[in-house]
Amino acid sequence: MTRQFHVLNLGAGVQSTTLYLMSMAGEVQLFDVAIFADTGEEPQAVYRHLEWMQSLKGPTILVRDAGSRLGDDLRVGRHPKGQGQALFAAIPAFTIIEGGEPGRAKRQCSKEYKTEVIERAIRRDVVGLAPRRRVPKGVTVHQYFGISLDEKSRASRIWERFHVTGESKFLPHFPLIDRMMTRANCLDWLKGKVPHEVPRSACVFCPFHTDAEWQRIKDRGGIDWERAVEIDHTLRTTGAVANRDLRQTMYVHPSCKSIDEVNFRPRVNAKELQLGFGVECEGVCGV
Repeated sequence: MTRQFHVLNLGAGVQSTTLYLMSMAGEVQLFDVAIFADTGEEPQAVYRHLEWMQSLKGPTILVRDAGSRLGDDLRVGRHPKGQGQALFAAIPAFTIIEGGEPGRAKRQCSKEYKTEVIERAIRRDVVGLAPRRRVPKGVTVHQYFGISLDEKSRASRIWERFHVTGESKFLPHFPLIDRMMTRANCLDWLKGKVPHEVPRSACVFCPFHTDAEWQRIKDRGGIDWERAVEIDHTLRTTGAVANRDLRQTMYVHPSCKSIDEVNFRPRVNAKELQLGFGVECEGVCGV
C-alpha cells in the first residue's frame, strides 16, 4: 500500500508561517502536520506566535525537543539515553585565533536540536515507526521547507544532505522558491493575515544575529536579553561544558567582547549578509 505524508518544517518565523497559512488557504499542498523543533531558547514572541498559530486549528502542529534546553546543555552537558560520555551542543561562537583575527567554534546545535528532532518526530509521530526501524516500502515523506528565493543556497545544501543520506523515501520541497518569493514577498503576503508582527525565529543568543537583531533584543530587554547575556557569559565560565578542552575564549558576538559591553552597529553590512547573519532558523537552522 502506498502512503504519502506531507510535513512542514516549522520554525514559526516569517517564511514558514507564510507556508503554513498558504496551506490553510489552499495555495500550496495541505500539510498533514507541521513540526516545530524547540531548542528552549527562542524569543518569547516566537512562543506567543506559535500559540496563535495553534489556535487557528489548521494542520496539526507538533512541538518536539531534544529533551533539554540548548543553553543549559552548553553549561552542564547531557547524556543521551543516560549512557556514555556527556555530549554538548557546540554553537558557532566566535573566538580569537592566531594573529588576532576572529575564528569560529564547531557547530553541532542545528543538527542535534533541529534536524534530528524533526526527523525523529517524522519517523515516530507521523509515520509511526518504532526506534531504529526503517521507513517501509510504499511510504514517501514529502518535507517542506520555509526557505525563500533570497536564501536559495540553503535549499541547495538541503538537497545535498538528502542526496548523501540516500534516503529516497524523503523528498524535500521548497514552495517559496518555486513561486519566486523572497522574504519581503512573504511579509507582503502576510499583511492583514496575522494580528501581530511575525517574529524572527532563532535562539536569543545565536551568533548569526546581525547587530540590528542584537539591538532589538537588547531594546526589548526582559528574559530574552537576560538569557542572551547569561549564555554568552557561560561560554567563558570555568567548568562549563561548552569550553571543555578549548584553548580559545568564546563569544556570541564577532567583536569577541561580552555581549553586554558591545556597542552595536544596527545597519547590516554586505559582509554580514554574505556570511548569512540574521538568517532565521525556520526549522532548518544552520543547514
